Amino acid sequence: MPGMLDPNFSTTVTLICEHNDEGALGIVINRPTPLKLGGLFEQLSVDDPDPGAAGAPVLAGGPVGPERGFVLHGPEQAFENTLAVSSEISLTLSRDIIDAMATGAGPEHTLVALGYAGWEPGQLENEMLANSWLNVPATPEIVFETPFADRWDSAARTLGIDISAMSTDAGHA
Repeated sequence: MPGMLDPNFSTTVTLICEHNDEGALGIVINRPTPLKLGGLFEQLSVDDPDPGAAGAPVLAGGPVGPERGFVLHGPEQAFENTLAVSSEISLTLSRDIIDAMATGAGPEHTLVALGYAGWEPGQLENEMLANSWLNVPATPEIVFETPFADRWDSAARTLGIDISAMSTDAGHA
């Protein structure tokens, strides 16, 4: 929501990838870093990576575990540690997807992030009740195709909301 004061999440679009009794895990999908995937390939000692993949941006996925990599992708391929986020979006946490991407054999649509957003049991629910977050359906178009700078506005528009016209004050009527 516009009134989010936490700088880690102000104006972010965070894809909730897992939510259960143990808490929730999400990936921020609109905060690119200066790092490109080629830099990650280099750190992982990947030889002769695909130039198209090497130029892809790496995102800041959240404030927790920034040394850990996460790959959001379409469901057409499964890897060693893949979680179905929805019928159209998967999340992989294993190195095999990075190796596949480096050779040009990875999924058609990917988004690589370092770090994640994490919530303790009940924490995200309480934040939702406090109107800290606007909840919208996840779409592959927003996750993989919409320019990063437009994702916050585009996500709100899926509900017919002009986010720029919303007050920074939240409450209940």
